Amino acid sequence: MSPALFISHLIGGAVGTTALVLAIMLGTFILEDTTTIIVGVLAADGFVSIPFALFSLYAGIVVGDLALYCLGYLASTNARLARYVDHDFVAPFRAWLETRFVLTVFSARFIPGSRMPTYTASGFFRSPLSTFIATAILATSIWTTVLFSASYWFGSLTSTWAGPARWGIALLAVVALFLIARHNLASFKAAQQNASTADDTRTTSE
Repeated sequence: MSPALFISHLIGGAVGTTALVLAIMLGTFILEDTTTIIVGVLAADGFVSIPFALFSLYAGIVVGDLALYCLGYLASTNARLARYVDHDFVAPFRAWLETRFVLTVFSARFIPGSRMPTYTASGFFRSPLSTFIATAILATSIWTTVLFSASYWFGSLTSTWAGPARWGIALLAVVALFLIARHNLASFKAAQQNASTADDTRTTSE
């Protein structure tokens, strides 16, 4: 079963307010944007109220962001946890975070694939936690609300459509976000490799 289908069944099968909140929050831990799209469509169908859906999404995403920060922080002090953080990947963020911390954390929310390395690096380099949380909450309130609103509008527009066609289009949106994330990560790694090669060449020539 694909992660998207798992999240859909997880949320759809939740019974009771507490179970539904936990299901949505767990979904954001697995695939944040996918869960937001699914919950937006379910809200359009009347399965969950808009305030309740948004609260659950916000809570899950912010907790997930804080978990990434904590993972990075703990990895900087624990050799066993350090293997969960790609040092070659996050190290180039240090100078960037020190000079453009708020902008970097804020922008990572809107660039698929950049959130995990950026937020983990924030903890790894022990950036100010209060500033991190405030920036993450602000970015979440904007991005999640926009994505949820678009999904709700799509759900309302396609409420009379057959299920397979409707969810097929939603799945295409999820796949598009995934491909964008992969492209962003590949581009970043390539840029870092080029920069590293250039530094090595400069050092050798000197």
